[in-house]
Amino acid sequence: MKYPVYIEKDKDSDFGVLVSDLPGCYSAGSTMEEALTNAEEAILTHLEGLMMDNDPIPLPSKVDELQSKQKDRNGVWALVEVDLKKIATESKRINISLPGSILSKIDTFAEKTNETRSGLLSKAALEYIAKYD
Repeated sequence: MKYPVYIEKDKDSDFGVLVSDLPGCYSAGSTMEEALTNAEEAILTHLEGLMMDNDPIPLPSKVDELQSKQKDRNGVWALVEVDLKKIATESKRINISLPGSILSKIDTFAEKTNETRSGLLSKAALEYIAKYD
């Protein structure tokens, strides 16, 4: 998942990061790179809290939709890639049945995106739940 973040820097401050899709999720860093790295950690921590509380995980918005809300400010938008597998507490082996043609498409897409089959299915399931929960 890629969450859009808004980054601002005032003259006498660090880079401040706002994650609009996750109210209360903020971060900062002394460099842009550090701010983005810290933003990933803040997002993962926030999402982990939501999961522990059985709260829905918001899907990332499109940057175009968010830009109009920040138009009077002097910052930039960036996307932070978040790997939800980093907050998984334990893995469980399951047995599922899928049509061969669907499994083939899953495997092809997973390989193309450098994912494992399990990682792709986990990510897809979480995004689906976030969309319809």
